[in-house]
Amino acid sequence: MLQNIPAITGLLLACTLLTANGVQAAPGLPAFSELSSLDAESGWEPLEFPKIEQHSRYQLVTEDGQQVVRSDTNGGASGLIARIALDPGDSLSLRWRWKVSNVFEQGDAREKSGDDYPARIYVAFEFQPDKAGFFERAKRKAVEVLFGETLPGNALNYIWANKLPAGEMVPNPYTDRTVMIATQSGSAQAGTWVTVERDIVADYRAAFGENPPPLVGIAIMSDSDNTGEKATAWYGDITIEPGP
Repeated sequence: MLQNIPAITGLLLACTLLTANGVQAAPGLPAFSELSSLDAESGWEPLEFPKIEQHSRYQLVTEDGQQVVRSDTNGGASGLIARIALDPGDSLSLRWRWKVSNVFEQGDAREKSGDDYPARIYVAFEFQPDKAGFFERAKRKAVEVLFGETLPGNALNYIWANKLPAGEMVPNPYTDRTVMIATQSGSAQAGTWVTVERDIVADYRAAFGENPPPLVGIAIMSDSDNTGEKATAWYGDITIEPGP
């Protein structure tokens, strides 16, 4: 995704625009099943990107007797984000359920041209300047001045992949600051609700080789701006709580 963003922001893929002045201090995320709308007061707000004018569509719908968020993407990209401030501790369980209509034939998590997913969940972490080099700090500062946002640091992306086998993780083709984790792969389960539970702390350690800093945002996203394909996804409630 985001092939049209200037190079400096492309290097910060999945990190751009994921923080703001106000954050939720509580670990609980607004439940889609309990929302009356997806406006600014719902706790989920639009996640949009420079130079991408065509956005995915998000709406509350009733699917299989439960209120969920339906997303439709057709050559565009955008998401919904809940901004939080949460210390992950020794273990942090992220649980959700989702369903997709199809995967993208040209989707490939290892290639920029295939960096599209019918469904994904971002987990963004606080930036750690003491672990960054001079050029990275300067690059980030330029982006922050340009777009007026404080950027987070590393990110995990849980994806419904096409070619990447389930269970595998790879660096994002735009930036190694973001790691893609395939929780589902291929079309075998398309059209079926799938429940996923991940230990964010364990995944972060496996991805980056160290303990995670505080979380600053969790987002859902369906995007197809690279492949130009289309898909529908449904997202059920997302819960986050300390692990055992």
